[in-house]
Amino acid sequence: MINSNHIKRGMALKVDGDIVIVQSFEHHKPGKGAAVVRVKVKSLSKGTTVERTWRSGEMLEDVELEKRNATYNYDDGDQLVFMDTESYDQIYIDKKELEDILAFITEGMEFQILLYEGKPVSVIPPNFVVVRVEYAEEGLKGDTATTAFKEVTVEGGGKVQVPLFVKTGDYIKVDLRDLSYVERVNQK
Repeated sequence: MINSNHIKRGMALKVDGDIVIVQSFEHHKPGKGAAVVRVKVKSLSKGTTVERTWRSGEMLEDVELEKRNATYNYDDGDQLVFMDTESYDQIYIDKKELEDILAFITEGMEFQILLYEGKPVSVIPPNFVVVRVEYAEEGLKGDTATTAFKEVTVEGGGKVQVPLFVKTGDYIKVDLRDLSYVERVNQK
């Protein structure tokens, strides 16, 4: 059992007989009444994401998941194939599980896969990835007075908002949690 105040992103809980993964959480203290914890959870059996609210201090049933390090190998139709770095077993994950960051995944990238009773239930990508800018429009002179952004296309086809100084061929660091630009990187 775990106190609702100690909920963390990626944690697994058993709610109404279903196992859910915490995707985001927020502690909220209204002007009147008791504090609550608002949580966005993804059901592993249904694949749906819902918002739940629990009173602060409420006890919830947590579930222990097995964590495995794996590297991305290749795309196999509707699934992505990963290799467990310890046992060298192949693990198949549905593409829809990672559809928002699919364009940023490259061969050999390290992931963490969560297993429940031997079955993969969630995939945790790395927080940051370095990618090459395939296409960027030139920034106009004089546009640097304010913090202006433009959209660029990176290898793999992903799109990211970046500052005007980023050019085609530059390498940039992207935060995969929200697909945002972090910094330009020197790549040798």
